Amino acid sequence: MASIECRDIAKRYGDVEVVRGFNLMVADNEFVVFLGPSGCGKSTILRMLAGLEEISAGELRIAGSVVNELEPGERGIAMVFQNYALYPHMTVADNIAFGLRRAKVPADEIARRMAEVCATLGLEPYLARRPAELSGGQQQRVAIARAMIKTPRVFLFDEPLSNLDAKLRNRMRVEIARLHQALRTTTVYVTHDQHEAMTLADRIVLLKEGCIEQIGSPQEIFERPRTRFVAGFIGTPAMNFLDLRVQATPPLGLELSGVAGALRLSGARFALGGREDVVLGVRPGHLKPCRDDGAACLRGTVDLVEYLGHDVLVTLDCAGTPLCAVLPVAQRPRVGDALAFAVPEEHVHLFDPASGLSLASAAQSAALPLPLPAQRLNAA
Repeated sequence: MASIECRDIAKRYGDVEVVRGFNLMVADNEFVVFLGPSGCGKSTILRMLAGLEEISAGELRIAGSVVNELEPGERGIAMVFQNYALYPHMTVADNIAFGLRRAKVPADEIARRMAEVCATLGLEPYLARRPAELSGGQQQRVAIARAMIKTPRVFLFDEPLSNLDAKLRNRMRVEIARLHQALRTTTVYVTHDQHEAMTLADRIVLLKEGCIEQIGSPQEIFERPRTRFVAGFIGTPAMNFLDLRVQATPPLGLELSGVAGALRLSGARFALGGREDVVLGVRPGHLKPCRDDGAACLRGTVDLVEYLGHDVLVTLDCAGTPLCAVLPVAQRPRVGDALAFAVPEEHVHLFDPASGLSLASAAQSAALPLPLPAQRLNAA
């Protein structure tokens, strides 16, 4: 097994820098997920770890050794690709064993490893078939088996489930999680699917435009986003954002007001630094229906109701600003109804309108691990 250390990794194509100042330590046996929108650099970083892309600047260490100049086969890694990359003319057995045969591994050792890997992934019934005779999920398991049989120190997964349908993605996600629990191999997994990231990762590295926005456990990233981008990217349905004005209310406290209404807070969780304007972030599931009796609350008229099974997603029009709330199906409103919502202060997020940085006080953020200096600059 092996740790991975990235020190100021950068990638340039000519004058265009697509990854800059990337610093990360992946511990031995850890499962780290690179998450972000298309074009954020996550697959490029993974390919640099694998040796498939040249590192323009910085230092990459695997198991303590610098590997910048090593060929992919010398790094002790195995990679599972999005498109499976199976040889169509070979059987499943030949696809899995191909790398070992090229490396002149003895036949009895290949047979022993083949038996272990195929038993783990349930591939014994398919060994004589060719890839075209397999389902998408079975092909993906063959690709994973081909990586596993090398007994690598590091697994790299590049969006391995994106070509599968939703039901099969869920099943394969569970299989990958169980596989990691059994093997405990250091794993880096790339995806744009936040559900995969939240359910698989020990830690998530959320990327934007080649820089790290935040690193943390799924719970930390969901509950304590450091930037508006993180808050908006993580969570389904997406977080609501409202522009509000700040007014102090004696003896202590704050009133935040805007076109959607007003909220009264103690303000103890935030460091506003005299700001007069903030961006409120609140998740749809944290809005609580309340009586519109003149008290501070968010108000709107129901514009759309979407049935989700146990719940409904309600979109309100708040003087031209949309606001989404999740309600039990038994409380399903009708289009045109006027609704009011309170927001428990523990679920309120405030962000700086200019920088997008969270305005949570230092005490609120103290429990979160700080990123390396270069990452703090990237996030800012």
